[in-house]
Amino acid sequence: MPKAKQSKRRKRFDYNTDRKKLKKKFIKKAKPRIEHAQIRNAWDDNKSTARNLQEMGLSFDPNQTLPIKKQMLLGGDKEDRRPVHVITKPYILDKLQEEASLQEKDSKTLSSDLIEYVQYMIREHKDNYKTMARDEKNYYQDTPKQIKRKINEYKRCHPQHYEAFISSLTAPEAMVQ
Repeated sequence: MPKAKQSKRRKRFDYNTDRKKLKKKFIKKAKPRIEHAQIRNAWDDNKSTARNLQEMGLSFDPNQTLPIKKQMLLGGDKEDRRPVHVITKPYILDKLQEEASLQEKDSKTLSSDLIEYVQYMIREHKDNYKTMARDEKNYYQDTPKQIKRKINEYKRCHPQHYEAFISSLTAPEAMVQ
């Protein structure tokens, strides 16, 4: 099979490209920004990535750190002869474990429009999802199951608001004269 014909055109300088931006782009790709502050401060640019992570007690290659052990047929136990790595920066490992042990707060929230929609539906129809689906304010033509799912999502994301809303519905309203 013949080779593709190569172009014989000579290289010309491109005046339209910004060399400064190009250089920054290549540097950014070669050395990406490390998000974690502790790791960024302890990072040594003169050492390789594997060496830096090894000193922090982190794994560069999980296949080397936790190798798959081969099964022996006749029970010949071989000792593990991997070199033991010395951790010179254990404070980073401690900080990472401390951060990982903290519970993350559920930050999911609903839009104000959806909250108003759900509150309107509950106020008008209580627990009747079929009439909610037929309501004229159901602009997106949600099915009863979709409306139920939205109400459950509201209960899960804003439990205090939901309880306050339900208690305000059940409380007898004073008559205005």
